Amino acid sequence: MALSEPGSDGYISHHPFRLTDRQRFNWLRLIRCENVGPATFRDLINHFGSAEKALDALPALSRKGGARRAFHMASEAEVEAEWTALHQAGARLVATGEPDYPQALNHIPAPPPLLTVMGGPELASKTAVAIVGSRNCSASGAKLTEMIARDLGQNGVVVVSGLARGVDTHAHKASLALGTIAVVAGGLNQLYPRQNVDLAKSIAQQGMLISETPWNAPARSQDFPRRNRIISGIAMGTLVVEAAKRSGSLITARYALEQGREVFAIPGSPLDPRASGTNHLIQQGATLVCEAQDILDALAAQQNYTPVQQSLPLMEKESEGAPEGRNAEPDESNKIRFIRSLSVAPIAIDDLIRQSDLTLGQVQLLLLELDLAGRLERHGNQTVSIKA
Repeated sequence: MALSEPGSDGYISHHPFRLTDRQRFNWLRLIRCENVGPATFRDLINHFGSAEKALDALPALSRKGGARRAFHMASEAEVEAEWTALHQAGARLVATGEPDYPQALNHIPAPPPLLTVMGGPELASKTAVAIVGSRNCSASGAKLTEMIARDLGQNGVVVVSGLARGVDTHAHKASLALGTIAVVAGGLNQLYPRQNVDLAKSIAQQGMLISETPWNAPARSQDFPRRNRIISGIAMGTLVVEAAKRSGSLITARYALEQGREVFAIPGSPLDPRASGTNHLIQQGATLVCEAQDILDALAAQQNYTPVQQSLPLMEKESEGAPEGRNAEPDESNKIRFIRSLSVAPIAIDDLIRQSDLTLGQVQLLLLELDLAGRLERHGNQTVSIKA
């Protein structure tokens, strides 16, 4: 069963499909295993043909990669507990490529393979704009956020944000009845901040509430950049209302740029620290925004835009096994030479393939071994490095 296949134009097209319950359970177990992130997950499925076969291979791959301890597998009991709890609460697991998976998110590098979702699926296919900004926003920033969010909603644009205090909260509240998506850092059963729990429940009823972390996982500091990557990935553009120079909102803007999306910013007084980040974005080329129409005009100019899927196509072929030619292992001398070619400086995987004289499948396998052993660092734009 193919999630995505190369189209005649060279882009990756995502055809509607549904995982079976068995496949979905195995996907959940695989993504919950140690050292398996979205990029590693995608490579495992593409190499072995299914999550079930990939799960069987994980311990051996980790050993071959030089792991210093036994590989930690997510147990069936752990995954069964999460599966049962989220479904009992009315949530569901949505896989990349499925109709109710946010469509624009399919086109970022290594999209989250599974999302835990509460709310209706109708917003998944609509054009969305992210609105982010200061947790300690000014009164004028709050008012402008609400005006823009409401105007975007009235024009059929879904507003995406991160459920944080300040700008996020005002954006969600203003667009709640019109279409809003909240992406949270922790699990949907551990909502943060606590003062927005009631708002989150309203969004789950009227919009969409999304997380890629386990159902009962509390939000950790490293989860917020992951959340920000999803926020920008769902949206065709990201608006930063107010942000200091070291604001997390600027991380969302950076992800938007890396994903080929528009970045919008509202200018502010040079005397206000909350405007230093947005003013800097405008200096760097972000679109200056004063009202929702500025964003709508930019989106109209993108009508013929076709996002490029930067990841390998993701395939699930339980009955047929792995794609032909992907399982050939390199000999030991080639493996040693390949590992020695890696350094702490990131290098593109395409460059590794050209320099090593190995096939894509062989390089993929060696990177998987190192990754699962905890020895590989994955960076943006399909680059990797060896951990020091």
